[in-house]
Amino acid sequence: MLSVMGKKTDAGASRASSSGKAGRTIQSIDRALDILDILAAADGERPLGEVAGKAGLNSSTCHHLLATLVKRGYVGRNPRTRCYFLGARITELSDRRLKQFSLIELAMPELRQLNETTGESVHLAALQGDTIVTLTKLDSRHPVRVGVEEGGKTYAAHATAVGKAILAWLPETEMTRITASNGLSRFTPNTVGSLPELIEELRLVRRNGYAVDDQEFQPGVVCVGAAIRDHAGAVIGALSCSMPAMRARGKPLEKVKEAVRLCAAAVSERLGGGQGALSRRE
Repeated sequence: MLSVMGKKTDAGASRASSSGKAGRTIQSIDRALDILDILAAADGERPLGEVAGKAGLNSSTCHHLLATLVKRGYVGRNPRTRCYFLGARITELSDRRLKQFSLIELAMPELRQLNETTGESVHLAALQGDTIVTLTKLDSRHPVRVGVEEGGKTYAAHATAVGKAILAWLPETEMTRITASNGLSRFTPNTVGSLPELIEELRLVRRNGYAVDDQEFQPGVVCVGAAIRDHAGAVIGALSCSMPAMRARGKPLEKVKEAVRLCAAAVSERLGGGQGALSRRE
């Protein structure tokens, strides 16, 4: 049981006495979670006094809570500086949470929203080995539509929106290995034909937060894709909207780009990645 010592703060007293539909809360647990939030927001390890001050606790109470969290692995302590930081147990729990959900199940609510917002075909894909695999799809709401077969595979990551969205966030050595293994085949006159050209395009993908396949894989088809990233920032897949080139113009296309970017950020948020991971600019 967590030990609570010292005088209650106003905030702590309020939490301890709170009631209603949600029921009462446990003050010591509230305080421990506050400490974890404080350490998570820090850009490095923090001394006891600073943690106690931000948590609104006296040093004795904070020390006892930290000691318990350290013992359980949720917080680490630097023996040299006597400062505290998030422990490895936090990462273990996050990893276990991710294993409880399949990417399709987790992403589907956001994919349906994207399909409704844009009216266009929506695809969810992942990199398996050197291959881009379509995991699931939602058909366009328009009479004229484009699509990819569920379970379809392609080695043309350089020529597709989901492929470029994934490649853009891989380590450069891995990106180079995949493109060297698959080659840079030209499918249309618009297809990227050289590694320097691809590297420049991937730089723009990272800056914009989305990738565009402007009739690079199939004539008459435009796709917009964005990467899905987990809590560690690793790319685990990508999603996209595909539409006939005749609808990929002006404001409708800009609307799709923004919707795709926000959808990928929302799915990443569900995975613990947060929108910040996807909105970074170079």
